[in-house]
Amino acid sequence: MRRIALLFVALAALSATSCCLKRESNRKTVATGKPVTIGFSIATNTFVTERWNKDLQIFSGAARELGAEVIVQLSAGGTKEQIAQINFLLEQKIDVLVVIAHDTEMIAGVIKQVKDSGIPVIAYDRMIQGVPIDAYISFDNREVGRLFGRALTEAVPQGRYLIVNGSVRDNNSYEVHDGLFEVIGPFVESGHIRIVNDIWLDQWDFDEALEKIGAVLEETTDIDAISCGNDQIANAAIQLLAERRLAGKVAVVGQDADLITCQRVVEGTQLMTVYKPIAKLAVRAARLAQAIATKSTFNYDLLMDNKSEVKIPSCIESPLAVGKDNMDETIIRDGFHSAEDVYRNVLQPREK
Repeated sequence: MRRIALLFVALAALSATSCCLKRESNRKTVATGKPVTIGFSIATNTFVTERWNKDLQIFSGAARELGAEVIVQLSAGGTKEQIAQINFLLEQKIDVLVVIAHDTEMIAGVIKQVKDSGIPVIAYDRMIQGVPIDAYISFDNREVGRLFGRALTEAVPQGRYLIVNGSVRDNNSYEVHDGLFEVIGPFVESGHIRIVNDIWLDQWDFDEALEKIGAVLEETTDIDAISCGNDQIANAAIQLLAERRLAGKVAVVGQDADLITCQRVVEGTQLMTVYKPIAKLAVRAARLAQAIATKSTFNYDLLMDNKSEVKIPSCIESPLAVGKDNMDETIIRDGFHSAEDVYRNVLQPREK
């Protein structure tokens, strides 16, 4: 039910932002004299996590401040539907397309059509594979994995680890996995850490995570640490651990700093979440879209490979590990969540 509720919140935000077709009046224009129009394509299942709702709201607000119009299309049901929605956006005569891809490889065909029509493309958070695009913007996903590994090996330098990766359709999942093993690899080789299982999900899906983690726990509960691809997966793991009275006894990490996750961190049932300052990323993405649409120069951090034989200008922001000890000076200080919400379930008042 929580997943459904979050989806309705996201849909409400989308309606308020764009009503799929609504356009705001703005100031800055492209060379033709009309306002810059940004098409933003998002796959529905990504909205099950509260994080994406925040990205869209901040991006849209920043774009309007810059004088751009934003048309959002929410594709319901996967890659096929997202392709149809992107084709629809092309009919709206957009100046630039921003995409959170459902499947970072299968979407390549329609992205090539967009590029061939003269519309620049920006991959938001998930690198689109196999076709040259104009820019990519995300967080350092390999560093996310390293942060997982550092937190876990500090808390559990010896023990049995379960690894639950994100979607096989998302290149970020592999980056996080590689970063994790950069840190835990030597512990595995020395025998201090034993990998109980290394699971991959087909989708970023709570129910799939419940099913696959549950299958492992049916075979053994002798697990000391769980690395989860994101906080939604961590929520599934903690629910299953709680049913076995193991919540808080197994070190669990994830990413995205969902509210329920932050509550669990301060309560002690989740060790750490990786916080990604979304406001910084979304505002930078809006500025990037405006610059590319108006053929202006823009700063990027590095050139990255996306299997297209063309290096992609990439803007990469840094993630932060957040535990109980630094919750106040990160997530709460930034206004990502309020102290009242994060500490709602903590019985003892915090020391000032």
